[in-house]
Amino acid sequence: MPLYHTEDQAMLADTVTGFIGEHGAIKPQLRSLRDAGDAAGYDPALWKQFAEMGLTGILVPEADGGLGLGHVEAGIVLREVGRNLTPSPFLSTAVIGASALVHGSDDIKGRYLPGILAGDTVLALALDEGAKHRPERIGLRAEKAGNGFRLTGVKSFVVHGPSADALIVAARTAGSDGDDDGITLFAVPRDAAGIGHNAVRLVDSAIASHVRFDGVEVDGGAVIGAIDGGRALLNALLAAGRVGAAAELTGVGSGAFAITTAYLKTRKQFGRLIGEFQGLQHRAAHLYSELEIADAAVIKAQQLLDGGSSQADVMVSVAKAKASRATNLAVREGVQMHGGVGMTDEYDIGLYMKRDRALAEFLGDASYHADRVATLSGY
Repeated sequence: MPLYHTEDQAMLADTVTGFIGEHGAIKPQLRSLRDAGDAAGYDPALWKQFAEMGLTGILVPEADGGLGLGHVEAGIVLREVGRNLTPSPFLSTAVIGASALVHGSDDIKGRYLPGILAGDTVLALALDEGAKHRPERIGLRAEKAGNGFRLTGVKSFVVHGPSADALIVAARTAGSDGDDDGITLFAVPRDAAGIGHNAVRLVDSAIASHVRFDGVEVDGGAVIGAIDGGRALLNALLAAGRVGAAAELTGVGSGAFAITTAYLKTRKQFGRLIGEFQGLQHRAAHLYSELEIADAAVIKAQQLLDGGSSQADVMVSVAKAKASRATNLAVREGVQMHGGVGMTDEYDIGLYMKRDRALAEFLGDASYHADRVATLSGY
């Protein structure tokens, strides 16, 4: 397939660009929420507007009230979220959460999908149990208790955890920590008895939590998918989340590049615009090329995922690794080309660097995915 948007996707991009550029811009959203010490880390009113435009239902099938679109369309939204550094639960809820729920029972769908579509519900993924992304090892235990389960263990860096209505929890119902089988996914209310949240503010001002499950009891209806057979579903929602994070990263890189090139065209040194110096032109051209390659990798991964290709998994990791490295280059070059003022809070380029650092770690950094590509390719 060609690595560009169809006419309908281009129309969606035009609409989303205008909407998020106006309502999700840095000053009224990120800076305002950060400076106010907002405990949620996002604006519920803006989340409601996302829903009114139908954006929260992009990955929800039409039969369940959504738009029934794909990851290319979700990526269009996420790119603009990244470009504007908009604090939003779109990735955790409308992408990761929705990707999990659509495989659940009618009961679990009925509990949460209407709220997502209305912009009233936020979900968070509770997966990792240490400082780094290691989904291969899951130690949180879910033991049978009556007609449900009792969850005991910890989860780390649960983005939007303190404000989410429910957590999508990956737990072990059989086997040992490193086993591929024996995984079950649960939708657990954030305020269920026995849950403890230690809220932390991340480098990009998003709010996450370290969550302790101390004998948390849930009924059988909280199960998403098959008991003991949740690894395939977990892999599916991880693929959705990773390609979504990659799309958001390309937006962050694009935004950083845009404000950097604008600065090169206005800042004067030695009586000349600094953008006239050939050394900076070469660096800007190299950065543009790297960002274009990252964009191509991301849209290819999205297309393969939407088409159910057997090559989608490896391409998702290619996209996450490439987007992470290209965007990291964009924010580092941006700060350098701004000079000393790039280190001050007055200029937005530092905010792009912070978002890059948080997103690069989310669901696996560049090194994790480069290794994963090698492993999936037989090396």
